[in-house]
Amino acid sequence: MKLQKIFAEFLGTALLLTAVIGSGIMATNLTDDVGLQLTINAISIVSMLAIIITLLSPISGAHFNPVVTLGELFKNRIDARNAIAYIAAQFAGGFTGTVFANLMFDKPAIFQSHQERTSNNLFVSEIFATAILIMIIHLLVDQKRINLAPIIIPAWITTAFYATSSFVFANPAVTFARIWSDSFAGITLHSAWIYMIAQLIGLPVGLILARLLFLKK
Repeated sequence: MKLQKIFAEFLGTALLLTAVIGSGIMATNLTDDVGLQLTINAISIVSMLAIIITLLSPISGAHFNPVVTLGELFKNRIDARNAIAYIAAQFAGGFTGTVFANLMFDKPAIFQSHQERTSNNLFVSEIFATAILIMIIHLLVDQKRINLAPIIIPAWITTAFYATSSFVFANPAVTFARIWSDSFAGITLHSAWIYMIAQLIGLPVGLILARLLFLKK
């Protein structure tokens, strides 16, 4: 595998987490209105998603998410060796982006979050958010409309920000990275494991949904 592809996955995930954490800290600095804080965070995240998917998709496929990579592995669109390299780059990139965002806002480079997100409804919400994300990606591929990914994927994330109780993490690398910032977008280590289990459950659910909707020619 070309190192360029691995670096694209690292950089894209790092930029995504810089947006996630940085905009969360900025939002709490600007206002005490939680709804406005969420909106600031959402706008920054989906805008960054549109940018990195558009620019890096031709290089690496713009996964930036271990469950996306695992889905591609299941469909034999990537081999196991390259999938492992992608996932390692995603986790490393997410952590790096979090550290960078913390430092930009004069916070400790690493300070573990105390924000609990452990209720049953959040678990169900993460399964749903991840499943629909996976379904969308695979339907775009199956319908040969993956060129719409920079629009459709951010559109789903925007919708899910306000329509799900878990604020649509839907990404194990993002979830892990958010452990290391005790800020608006943070999550405790214990909660993160619960979220990641939900996301892994959401993967096969999304694949099944996409399969059920696949139009054979």
